[in-house]
Amino acid sequence: VDGTVYSGSDDATIRVWAAEDGRLLRTLQSHTDSVACLAVGADGTLFSGSDDSTVRVWCGVSGTLRYTVTIDTPLSSLAIGQDGKLYAGSWNGQITVW
Repeated sequence: VDGTVYSGSDDATIRVWAAEDGRLLRTLQSHTDSVACLAVGADGTLFSGSDDSTVRVWCGVSGTLRYTVTIDTPLSSLAIGQDGKLYAGSWNGQITVW
């Protein structure tokens, strides 16, 4: 979302900040382990990957959790390709594409 900065943390939260003044807007909680990576889609959808082996999909505007996908290993990276697909890299070297 324009004007918004997201940060993932070892305390299993995602913090949403106002880029203009650094003000904390909200804290998102749902992961059960460190949030290792984040990606934001063109439509403002927020994707978070965690050491809890999940990808969580959030509404970037409201912070509402839309759904959770569980994979078999902790995540190390997320990227959205030019094709609009989400690419999730795991610590075991696996890349999952949605």
